[in-house]
Amino acid sequence: MAKEVIQAKRLGISPEELLNQSLKNVPEGCEGLLFQPYFTPNITMPTARGAIIGFSDAHTRIHLYRAIIEGINFALIDGMKVMEQRAGHKFQAIYLGGGGSQSDEICQITAHMFGLPVVRTQTYEATGIGCALAAFVGIGVFESYEDGVKAMVHEKDRFEPDEKIHQVYDELYTDVCKEIYGKLSPLYKRFHEIYHRE
Repeated sequence: MAKEVIQAKRLGISPEELLNQSLKNVPEGCEGLLFQPYFTPNITMPTARGAIIGFSDAHTRIHLYRAIIEGINFALIDGMKVMEQRAGHKFQAIYLGGGGSQSDEICQITAHMFGLPVVRTQTYEATGIGCALAAFVGIGVFESYEDGVKAMVHEKDRFEPDEKIHQVYDELYTDVCKEIYGKLSPLYKRFHEIYHRE
């Protein structure tokens, strides 16, 4: 990271902006590098752990950075598919907020991965807008959440997916990502047994 800090200072931009610009230099799928962000075990996966799979001597720090972004998105795709199944409807677009949404590159990668348009609103502080909206509905400034959204949430940018790139991601998701936990689960369990002995 020190290298990027020095280079960013010379270019007059933030290190994050430099890293995000560098994402364009790594193809989708990170040339076989995959990140699984299972940091926090839960009821369905009590011994789960994070994993980075596929390292080779061709991979750089930027490959790892992009793999982290892609890995988080693959986990979010899992969540989206569960919600779609339970709700009985398909998502039409993805609205991004938070720090990552400030990056055009991350927004575009997300559109490609989900195969859906990605919308960025007027602010990346989505939680702040959501809290304010709920408060305004609660005190009667808006009659409904729909009225509040119309007044307070404004589309700023839209990123469209490339179907060819999405197909690569869809294949990685279906044939690789969805298989990883099942394959590594016995090893995670053994880790747990070794490090949690009485």
